[in-house]
Amino acid sequence: MYRITVACLGISPDDWPDAISDVNSEFADRLHHRIMSVNWLGADLVVVAENDYDSDGEAFADEYSDTVAAYAPGTPGYSIRIVSVVPVENGAA
Repeated sequence: MYRITVACLGISPDDWPDAISDVNSEFADRLHHRIMSVNWLGADLVVVAENDYDSDGEAFADEYSDTVAAYAPGTPGYSIRIVSVVPVENGAA
């Protein structure tokens, strides 16, 4: 199991006021990723998720990027960055 932290940089809470609920809603049916938290850290929207296959975080980052593009279209200049990938045992902290 891997705990993946990914940040969206360059979109402010004012530009995407429903971001937290949008991300949670989008991933509710994606059972291969378990969203642990979605929070604004300053101007960065940070998502922490767990899955059992994504040892480099690229798959989750790609799906998160697709979510940003779908829910915040036309927002210029954002980027997605993998902050960390940490192996965890059975989803434990």
